[in-house]
Amino acid sequence: MNLPQIRLQSTPSTLEIRTNAGRVDIETPPPSLDIQQPKAKMEIERRPSKLTIDQTEARADMDLKSVRRRIEEFSRQGYEDWLAGIARMAQDGDELMMIENGGNAIAEQARRNSENPMYEFNIGWIPSAGSVKIQYDPGNVKVNIEPQKVINNTQVQKPIINVSKAKVDISVKRYADLQIDFVNLKHVGIQYEQEI
Repeated sequence: MNLPQIRLQSTPSTLEIRTNAGRVDIETPPPSLDIQQPKAKMEIERRPSKLTIDQTEARADMDLKSVRRRIEEFSRQGYEDWLAGIARMAQDGDELMMIENGGNAIAEQARRNSENPMYEFNIGWIPSAGSVKIQYDPGNVKVNIEPQKVINNTQVQKPIINVSKAKVDISVKRYADLQIDFVNLKHVGIQYEQEI
């Protein structure tokens, strides 16, 4: 027995996809550097130190005196000796004036004037201690510094960016297909039969 059949044969559609990958190119140029550092302003005010050494007294102790100092000492010593001589003569005159009170004034004066005076002396140092006078002034230093700001004219360069977009091409490689076949299919009518 031949049964009627409908045969379907289908072919699915096929898509074709082509892609071109995107690309990003980034180039960063170096910055333009322009940095300047001005020198700081510096002022130095200085008063120099001073060392003073006075050896006048030490030299005088060693009898190395200036002419001026010798003249001053001689004049002062002469004046003191003159005053001492006047006082001695006044005392001698007073003693002679009162000779009637007794005593041996002339012999006493002769003895006093004929004896050498007694000088007292102890250990001495030449030059004497402390005769050299030292004076020191350390001076002074003032420093004024005024720093200067950095001059920065650096220019930043923007990056160069090139972008290639991705492309996707979609196309139909093969369209869908449907084939229909009829087997053993008959149309039966009134006294009529036809094979399809």
